[in-house]
Amino acid sequence: MMAKSALDSDTFNLAEATIDAVLRKRAHQAPDKVFLNHLPDGRTYTYQDVDHLTRKLGSGLLEAGLEPGSHVAIFMENSPEQLFSLWGASRAGLVSVPLNSSARGQLLAYFLKHSDSRAIIVEAHLLPRFLDIAASVPEITHVIVADACRPGMPAPSAAADYANFAPALRFMKLAPLLETAQAPADTPPPHFTDLAMLMFTSGTTGPSKAIMFTHAQLIYWGTDVSVHHEYTEDDIAYVYLPLFHGNALLGSVMGSLMAGASIALAHRFSTSTFWQDVRASGATVFNSVGAVTNFLWSQPASDQDRKHRVKRCHLAPVPKFAAELEARFGMKIMSAFGLTDYCLGASYNTQHPREKLGSAGRPRQNIDIRIVDDYDQDMPVGEPGEIILRNNFPWGASIGYYKAPEATLASRRNLWFHTGDRGVLDEDGYLWYTDRLKDAIRRRGENISAFEVEEVIRTHPAIQDVAVYPLRSELSEDEVAATVVLRPGVEWSPEALIEHCNKNLAYFMVPRYIDVIDQMPMTLSQKIEKYKLKLRAEQNRSDIWDRELAGVRLER
Repeated sequence: MMAKSALDSDTFNLAEATIDAVLRKRAHQAPDKVFLNHLPDGRTYTYQDVDHLTRKLGSGLLEAGLEPGSHVAIFMENSPEQLFSLWGASRAGLVSVPLNSSARGQLLAYFLKHSDSRAIIVEAHLLPRFLDIAASVPEITHVIVADACRPGMPAPSAAADYANFAPALRFMKLAPLLETAQAPADTPPPHFTDLAMLMFTSGTTGPSKAIMFTHAQLIYWGTDVSVHHEYTEDDIAYVYLPLFHGNALLGSVMGSLMAGASIALAHRFSTSTFWQDVRASGATVFNSVGAVTNFLWSQPASDQDRKHRVKRCHLAPVPKFAAELEARFGMKIMSAFGLTDYCLGASYNTQHPREKLGSAGRPRQNIDIRIVDDYDQDMPVGEPGEIILRNNFPWGASIGYYKAPEATLASRRNLWFHTGDRGVLDEDGYLWYTDRLKDAIRRRGENISAFEVEEVIRTHPAIQDVAVYPLRSELSEDEVAATVVLRPGVEWSPEALIEHCNKNLAYFMVPRYIDVIDQMPMTLSQKIEKYKLKLRAEQNRSDIWDRELAGVRLER
């Protein structure tokens, strides 16, 4: 008889599916086990520490006059204080709102206004950005300033000094809230159906939407990761992606919490320190996104490549050189498909057949997946279409977009969540990601996957990184354009790259335009900002290489 999974409806305890209940349970089970190792300064926090500090912080926010249900923006970069703020607010019955730390001006004001935030916890070095727009967000009444969260940050200053900039605001310091607050006796713990967090989307198709997470979904997400990504209490997850995004917070951190594991927290991604951090922390697992994977792979091979404790790494998407990457670094690749907007959909882990490496795996427990056309009709096996999901577990998915009922309804057309991603289900039920629908390039009647073109270009020895996107031609249709970053000291020519593409792609997929830059514009979550590359190409079309003007002919 197969053992029950932590995701089974009679095993997963909804009544205890809150941040508050889980932190109390972990502190009781393993009070002295280190949960968080902050790599920049070596601070460590046990499960008991995290329980006490988040409880005090939540209580301090209530003592300061915030009422349960109030929304608290968290405007910080990776640090223990950021995580304590997120969990402390949520476990006190408040709603945490993690904000992208690169936001400023109108975008920052939009985040605060749209989320109905009443307070903001902000790192001292980011405070000037808030003060610049404070007059436009009078709903904010409390400003809690976090000083010196990492080495090299500004020295602490008195909260009274900040008040000179905005006398109407109540300024406080974060440190005292973590040290002295007491839990109000009459404050009931949150219910699993209560709203725990709003997390903003990337806003690639319009204004960023705020995804609504209940306590139950946060706990379910972490349980899902721990089960399908094979986390155990012996794991140490290296976390370097920003905690204001789902990959790090929902995946690595919540997965570790629900498995009783540990995390090693870095400030952000650095090619030069990545493996140093991994070795020093004893990390056994990490998550990666496409750009990070390419950076790591492009570094010169070294006899240090296998000198670490990493057993598994989660890649999304999985590159063409996945098998070579496994062999070089001595670790097994896992993958997945999911959206912060809804839930995780499919998973591929070390238990799946290695011939399926490159896929996003099979549907997760409690999840249905379909591939459909524009009218939600099922596509035949092996034919690409939009990936749609349905989570069959109560409270297992997000409850929609905050103050956006039309967008919520549209995303759940015909009672299925529409991901906006294209993919294929093979005859064994494995999901293979193709691309975003909006990234598909339509050229002379043919649909072209930007992702597939990028994968081929990356295999050329001169290419360090690439982004492919549509560029309008003189005939007012899409042409394939590629922006590339070259490896230092490697000889190349556009003609040689085109020849490489022509040998490995259908002729209609071969790029017409090639633009060369020194460095890709990246978000803090290490995703390439393609819209900037496209704008650059449109504005400098005469300066980028054009295959047709160069007279290069393709073999069909």
